[in-house]
Amino acid sequence: MTVEHFQETITALIERKPFQLFTVELNTGEQIKIDHSRALIARDGAAVFLGPGGVPHLFDHESVNQIIVSPADRQA
Repeated sequence: MTVEHFQETITALIERKPFQLFTVELNTGEQIKIDHSRALIARDGAAVFLGPGGVPHLFDHESVNQIIVSPADRQA
């Protein structure tokens, strides 16, 4: 994933209104579930996510395999 694509994708996802969960899958297979827009910051192709309990997750554009967008919750 290029730096530009990484930045554009992350920015678009954290700025969605209302915010919707998404998952960052790394090349190692690890999946990081992004559950809050203010818990993730990205700049120049690198990102830091503070998970539940304040556990930091560091990743960059080269380590991302895919970004999985969760479907919107639908109510009947």
